[in-house]
Amino acid sequence: MFLPDEVLSSTQARLHRVIGQLQGIDRMILDQRECRDIVRQISAANKALEQAAFQLVAAGLTYCVENPAEAEAGGYSVQSVQKMFMQLS
Repeated sequence: MFLPDEVLSSTQARLHRVIGQLQGIDRMILDQRECRDIVRQISAANKALEQAAFQLVAAGLTYCVENPAEAEAGGYSVQSVQKMFMQLS
């Protein structure tokens, strides 16, 4: 499935931020920070990761609607992309 460069760049930037968040969480655990602070950061990282996935699925759905034959030929029917969306919920 074709995904625009701007979607890929934006998703990659989100993932780099998540990596930084995870490294920060690891340091928080090593420093024995408060549980509520660690959980709050884990929640934020989880939300950021979900947003990256939603961004990809939204771009995929757009591609499937705009290019149904090419998407289907590549194994990305609208139904399969909808299934990916449902996996995120």
